[in-house]
Amino acid sequence: MKFLNILTSFILLLTVTVGFAQKKEVQIKVTKVTDHVYMLVGQGGNIAISVGNDGVFMIDDQFAHLTPKILNAIQSITDQPVEFLINTHWHGDHTGGNENMQKEGAVIVAHENVRKRMSMDQFNKKRKTTKKASPKEALPVITFSKDVSFFFNDESIFIFHVHEAHTDGDAMVYFTESNVLHTGDAYFQGKYPYIDLDSGGSAQGYIAAIKKALLVINDDTKIIPGHRNMSTKAELKAYLQMLESIEEKVMTEIKAGKTEAQVTKDTSITKKYDDLGYGDWFISGEVLRKTFYQSLQKL
Repeated sequence: MKFLNILTSFILLLTVTVGFAQKKEVQIKVTKVTDHVYMLVGQGGNIAISVGNDGVFMIDDQFAHLTPKILNAIQSITDQPVEFLINTHWHGDHTGGNENMQKEGAVIVAHENVRKRMSMDQFNKKRKTTKKASPKEALPVITFSKDVSFFFNDESIFIFHVHEAHTDGDAMVYFTESNVLHTGDAYFQGKYPYIDLDSGGSAQGYIAAIKKALLVINDDTKIIPGHRNMSTKAELKAYLQMLESIEEKVMTEIKAGKTEAQVTKDTSITKKYDDLGYGDWFISGEVLRKTFYQSLQKL
């Protein structure tokens, strides 16, 4: 028994040590997108910042423990403070640094559903986990229901809500003069999307969000996705075709009376895109088929 206790303590210590080492190893990579817009990649959702005489306009902030590194990365670009922080949705890998950024003086802005979800405990049915409500200091202090515009750093910044997509509080941010779009998690470049049904997301809403984005941008727009690499309109159009193809196939199976289990196991539905590598990251083809079934069978 004594040996087991020692072994358990050692494993726990090793786990904690590795965890801290992983945190220390995270580096914030800075990519210049245009003269005024930069993308910051670390651990969590991609960050975008606009820099200029008015200060820093920031989109998302990853996790709390990364705030010092993120601020250092920003300071390597400009000595201006972060004036505004936009949350594209409520998930912790995009809002985890909110409290820290608020203490730095940033005004936090998001869709009204982001504040609602962050204000109360959120239970995830699939993972059977509960995300505790965020402290008041981490909550957005300005919210909007549909769209909002900022005029900052000599640029018109258009923020628009996309309904029931990744969640029920998603927003995309378009820097009109720079011609840069930040999609939040309403677009996972090159990989299947995570559609959070427990947070009000839906397959049909996700598809509609991408269609809305395509109406706003042009062939020269630089796209910063919620995760992974910089993208283009051509890539986003191909992504939409992928989603619509899978939607059509799942709907056909639903109308034919197939069960959730049957559709989930039917690899032919996503095979074309599985073979292209869409399912070898966070969301597999199996998970996507199940998500689409659960979302579309309600129609």
